[in-house]
Amino acid sequence: MGLRVAVDAMGGDFAPLEIVKGAEAAAQELKLDVILVGDEEKISAALGSSRNLSIVHAPDIIKMEESPVLAVRRKPQASVVKAVQLVRDGTADAAVSAGNTGATFAASFMHLGRTAGIDRPALLSLIPNARSQTVLVDVGANVDCKPAHLLHFGIMGAMYAQKVLGVTQPRVGLLSIGEEPSKGNELTLAAYRLFEGAPFRFTGNVEGRDLFSGHVDVIVCDGFTGNIVLKTGEGLVHTMENAIKQEISNNWMSRVFLGMAVTVLKNIRRRFDYTEYGGVPLLGVNGVVVVSHGSSQAKSIKNAIRVAGDAVKNNLVGAIADGISEVMASGVETANG
Repeated sequence: MGLRVAVDAMGGDFAPLEIVKGAEAAAQELKLDVILVGDEEKISAALGSSRNLSIVHAPDIIKMEESPVLAVRRKPQASVVKAVQLVRDGTADAAVSAGNTGATFAASFMHLGRTAGIDRPALLSLIPNARSQTVLVDVGANVDCKPAHLLHFGIMGAMYAQKVLGVTQPRVGLLSIGEEPSKGNELTLAAYRLFEGAPFRFTGNVEGRDLFSGHVDVIVCDGFTGNIVLKTGEGLVHTMENAIKQEISNNWMSRVFLGMAVTVLKNIRRRFDYTEYGGVPLLGVNGVVVVSHGSSQAKSIKNAIRVAGDAVKNNLVGAIADGISEVMASGVETANG
């Protein structure tokens, strides 16, 4: 039996049709066994005459506006909950969902548990930079953090960059208001001292501009800051796209330039296109669970399944556990507060 990925077929703005299309493409192109989880009748209708994917019936859906923790508890038959449970029970090796992110996080936390030594599982995002992409951890799972939490985020981000992105020795930076060790608030100042003894390649403080410079591979911050940074970046890309379109429509010379530079512009857009990345794993839970964008369509879902498969093949969960064990054995947290 091949690698098995459970997909929440009812999660996301375009479920189940686009989710099913993406799952079919992944099964065919990536040679994975895909399990579609959700309303069997609706999934079967989306599959049409194709029957190369298995289905696990889950009659309930957790909507985007629902309270994540309450919904997970009240709806044990929800598609995202059942998908995570398949991982817990060993029926699937990984799960993918484009649904309510909070519910995916809560279901994973409740049914898979945390990696030993991890206090706070985290969310990461991939930010396109001048060279490839930067891993940003945390982007919203943990609003209030302690220095040890940031240390754990650094370990998990470094392991993701190494195991999934193939970076040999990931460079890890701590997001602050200046490069000097003396710059920052109480949280970052205390975290800096922990990072100096961490089992990863710590390069010091970084500033916001380093998200796009490619000078580091992983940037660590608390979830409050990370979410603002992420949403600001998304808004900037959207604004720039609209500004370029407006300038092109208002200026005939710009339209001539567009015809000459269309390939370049397409390549730039591809680098900032979230569908190319598909999704990112939750870090710090005992299993591979990949969160995809709520507006994901077939291409993004296929790539999210690919990310899930890569995380399993490269033992991301085990690598994070080993990294945390090394920190606990070294006494870094105890020695530095």
